[in-house]
Amino acid sequence: QVQFVESGGGSVQAGGSLRLSCEVSRDIGRSYCLGWFRQAPGKGREGVADIYTGGGEILYGDFAKGRFTLSQHTDKYTYFLQMNNLTPEDTGIYYCAAVRGGYCPLSPDTFDFWGQGTQVTVSP
Repeated sequence: QVQFVESGGGSVQAGGSLRLSCEVSRDIGRSYCLGWFRQAPGKGREGVADIYTGGGEILYGDFAKGRFTLSQHTDKYTYFLQMNNLTPEDTGIYYCAAVRGGYCPLSPDTFDFWGQGTQVTVSP
């Protein structure tokens, strides 16, 4: 069973920054996509960013471009989501997810394994 350890959520004022981390268990294998998604209260889950371990472009949701950065630790099983210039609209639960293989459009339907999520709250 693929498992995740997510951390880094919390509360911050608008304009502030947070750094989320996600460690995925090694039984995911070596070829997979890792994604971050978020869900605001009363809304559906939306894609923040994802990356394929085999290389290629990191995909970002439009709202994340220029503010959020997804990076990978050298161990290739730990990931970071640096979020800058946060606004109250970024409030929600942020989830780490994974899918085996290299096909990973930034859509929740693509991903098979999900973490528990970490809360991010941005106050005005």
